[in-house]
Amino acid sequence: MAARSAILNVMTKAAEKAGRALVRDFGEVEQLQVSRKGPADFVSAADRKSENIIREELSKARPSFGFLLEEGGSVAGSDPSHRWIVDPLDGTTNFLHGLPHWAITIALEKEGEIVAGVVYEPVHDEMFWTEKGAGAFLNHTRLRVSARRNLPDALIATGIPFKGHGDHAAYLPQLQAVMGEVAGIRRLGAAALDLAYVAAGRFDGFFETNLKPWDVAAGLLMVTEAGGFATEIGGGKVPQSGASVLAANSHLHLPLGTLLRNAGKKKAAG
Repeated sequence: MAARSAILNVMTKAAEKAGRALVRDFGEVEQLQVSRKGPADFVSAADRKSENIIREELSKARPSFGFLLEEGGSVAGSDPSHRWIVDPLDGTTNFLHGLPHWAITIALEKEGEIVAGVVYEPVHDEMFWTEKGAGAFLNHTRLRVSARRNLPDALIATGIPFKGHGDHAAYLPQLQAVMGEVAGIRRLGAAALDLAYVAAGRFDGFFETNLKPWDVAAGLLMVTEAGGFATEIGGGKVPQSGASVLAANSHLHLPLGTLLRNAGKKKAAG
């Protein structure tokens, strides 16, 4: 059984504490569905409460570290080399609709590089965790990306642009290109979990654009520590900004990237 480092213990404890609060709130969401305004306000409050719990737990353990928070923005710490990157509720729309697929994600950045990450899915008590150079794990089981070699056998995850977000016109040719070549496409609505699922071999690949650093920071490290590849869709350096993400195992990363890039070129030419 793999032992977690002191820093990972801090991160998992914070995620679990916030997770307990969110699970209680999730139980209330269904009761609010009758009112139009109620659920969204309630979920915003749950999101903020989760962030406050995480921030308090992490600050207690490492008071000098800064933060990059989905809700609270950037907060400088007295130690400029370390920063927590936190999404207290990834999959807000799922949560709002009573769909049990959402997560808490925390990453630690040291001198600009992600060195540890957790993605915690509290409904099923699945704690995905990783540390640079030490592998990736689900609870106490070592993770490896899938071994599938051919796109026709592959299950690919994506994120679909929605109202007011993303480039719909650029995305549709990409989706069409991938649809024609793979065994299935899934859009589950929580990018941090999509990446954790690639690390666990549940998905063979994942692509999305217009994400944020807190959506991808922990998951990208998880994929690479589980033996996969994570780049931007164009093939360049791991996209910590989240602007463009392509993650897959070593066999499928190149063919999937080629499909997506060619679809983009056709769109530009057309």
